[in-house]
Amino acid sequence: MDLFSTDPNANLLPQDGVVHYQSAFLSPAESARYFASLRNEIPWRSDEVTMFGKTIVTARKVAWFGDAGLDYTYSGKTKSPLPWTDLLRELKRLTEEQTGQLFNSCLLNFYHDGSEGMGWHRDNESSIIPHSTIACVSLGTERRFHFKHTTTKERITMELASGSLLLMEGETQTQWLHALPKSKRVSEPRISLTFRQMKSS
Repeated sequence: MDLFSTDPNANLLPQDGVVHYQSAFLSPAESARYFASLRNEIPWRSDEVTMFGKTIVTARKVAWFGDAGLDYTYSGKTKSPLPWTDLLRELKRLTEEQTGQLFNSCLLNFYHDGSEGMGWHRDNESSIIPHSTIACVSLGTERRFHFKHTTTKERITMELASGSLLLMEGETQTQWLHALPKSKRVSEPRISLTFRQMKSS
């Protein structure tokens, strides 16, 4: 099932969750400016994922920012947050104003091209407030994005444009998996910022 809606009030999921998508959250000029600044200013590091007892170092780069003390553990690794930069505070403010939500952390991913992606997963780690909103801002090249229902296996496919805002709310993280598939047709980089609501320790 392919969906592409510019209506930010439309729920793109047919059941068991809420996903809203706004294709033009940022203007093309703003998107280009933020992308260039983040690409150069963020201390990007390869991600480390533990699978079947082995540590895998990814080509995809990541960075974890947030309020003090908001450690994030996933895939067997724990990240301590870097302090907010002025640029990230600005993007966080814009996202909060648009969504009416407050966020205390942000995971950034840098994909060099279509050879890098993200397999099926849920953002439902115990350190994330259950059923809280996750806001994803996309910058750079457009990438395909999938949702898959955990029971019915129904799939939703969409394209995440540069400057877009994707909101995952309610039961989305418990009832749906999501993925960013690899693609040989994609030769340009993308940055994603996922603003989150983490539990305070």
